[in-house]
Amino acid sequence: MEKIMKITTEKHSWEFTPRFRRGAFGWRSQPAITRIKEAVAEIKKVARKEPVLAAEGAVLFLEKVSPALQNVDSSSGAIGSAVNRAIADLVPIIARANVEKNLRAKWLERLYEAHAADQVPYIESLGGYWGELCATPELAAVWADRLMSVVEQVWSGSKESSGFFHGTYMCFSALLRAGRYDQLLALLEKAPFVWWYDRQWGVKALIAQGKKAEALRYAETSHGLNNNPESIAQACEEILLSSGMADEAYQRYAIAANQGTTYLSTFRAICKKYPHKSPADILNDLVASTPGQEGKWFAAAKDAGLYDLAIKLARQSPVDHRTLNRAALDFIETQPLFAIEAGLLSLRWILAGRGYEVTAGEVMTAFDASMRGARVAGSVDQTLLRVRKLLDAYPQDSFVRGALARLL
Repeated sequence: MEKIMKITTEKHSWEFTPRFRRGAFGWRSQPAITRIKEAVAEIKKVARKEPVLAAEGAVLFLEKVSPALQNVDSSSGAIGSAVNRAIADLVPIIARANVEKNLRAKWLERLYEAHAADQVPYIESLGGYWGELCATPELAAVWADRLMSVVEQVWSGSKESSGFFHGTYMCFSALLRAGRYDQLLALLEKAPFVWWYDRQWGVKALIAQGKKAEALRYAETSHGLNNNPESIAQACEEILLSSGMADEAYQRYAIAANQGTTYLSTFRAICKKYPHKSPADILNDLVASTPGQEGKWFAAAKDAGLYDLAIKLARQSPVDHRTLNRAALDFIETQPLFAIEAGLLSLRWILAGRGYEVTAGEVMTAFDASMRGARVAGSVDQTLLRVRKLLDAYPQDSFVRGALARLL
């Protein structure tokens, strides 16, 4: 069977192969990212009808990708993210392929050599999937035996002289897949440093044994070299959630474990994970976690329909005038009182010198949104009076006063 499979794969002509020659790409990352996506799509398409052939193509791609990218500018991290996504997509294709042990062993040898030669490195994350790539506990045990002695040898020196072995995470993953949990934990105790990226494998081993309480304690004591408190909090939160202890998970880890790229995304992530908590309670807890930055949560409060709270937060600390302007314009008809306050707060923070690269048009937008909201709410005179009082409070300002002179 293996011979037949080999002939089949050798006859197939992959479109991506000539595009991934060594040094095939220049310094720009976007063309390389496009080619990576095309290669993964090609392999996935083949996988629907010929899974073994697709697995062979995935192995071939992983062999070629790093040498092809050697000249690409990786400083933005975009190309590295693209390769990591490709690995996550292709590993299951290789793992699920129904092949004889000898053929899978050859694939693993090829991938091991590619990983060892990965200088940038681009396919470093492949090591964490090694147990999955082995497909069976038996083959994983073979690799665990092969790699464990090397890890021990590398770790046997002093902290200052301990070296690096590219197969360390392959060893952890293989031990986990082989079900050799105690050996994995014992090996981790020999590590020269307490490092979360190593010790997360110990957490996985304890969870696999059903020892969730021990796994939680293990994770909590994993703060050390190059600490990653967010990742540790995520692991602890997941343990508690999977144990049905949502309240404790929220209280201890929700904020630390769900830090998004924006304040709004953080709020949404926690709301999604803890549906039994009211958005107002979650938001109040988030605000309390960032004293002096209350205005940063304005968009989250607005998103939750907590308009009074949003205005309260925007009064406590600065909010970008563009954010306030957009909010005012969006709610003129449906929440005119909110629109009035958002527009006036935009003017206030501009007058206070907290705006960045403010234009006259943005000043007029803030004023116009407030006045339009005032017309809907029937409070034009009161709102106009508040604008004049704002200007009087900042007599030294000439920019805002000049922008609004004609309108006033």
